[in-house]
Amino acid sequence: MKNYSKVFNIFKKNYELVPLEIYGKDPYKTLISTLMSARTKDETTLKVSKELFKIAPDLKSLKKLTEEEIQKIIYPVGFYKTKAKHIVSLAQMITKVPNTKVELIKLPGVGTKTANLVLNRAFNIPAIAVDTHVHKISNLLGWVKTKSPEETEKELIKTLPKKYWSDMNRLFVSIGRQFRSQRRLKEFLMENNLIAHIDP
Repeated sequence: MKNYSKVFNIFKKNYELVPLEIYGKDPYKTLISTLMSARTKDETTLKVSKELFKIAPDLKSLKKLTEEEIQKIIYPVGFYKTKAKHIVSLAQMITKVPNTKVELIKLPGVGTKTANLVLNRAFNIPAIAVDTHVHKISNLLGWVKTKSPEETEKELIKTLPKKYWSDMNRLFVSIGRQFRSQRRLKEFLMENNLIAHIDP
């Protein structure tokens, strides 16, 4: 029997806000900020997102920006040229953010994780968004034995009760951000009796 409810209760008690969650129920801001966040610190992404959304608070205003203008605004994020290209293409393709995974992953620069996060946060549709934090912690807890986030997502879909899907990314990312090293993360999980004590 896996300790799902115990883990989620303890993670909720130790939760600290994940920066990009401030865009909560706004599909447009959630989509664009999540797309920009790949391989970039959340704090950097948040700062850049705020600058971009001052100029382009919605899709309609985003469509008016050129690729060069977007590049200038978002250059602190990793791979900003590629991301600017994706944002311009994406803005031309849609008039509103789709609310299905099939439609979301058709958009340039949008992979499974981004699509699932948009569904979860902006549309309140249960989906498991697996990033490095979710992948690492799920393996440490013994819920999965996987080598990549993609594998982890497939396994969790099979085994994790649906009622936990929406909270998973938010809570696991928060814990992963607080305990960044493997050692500190293991200590936190052991202190809370979520994994067995392992001799060093």
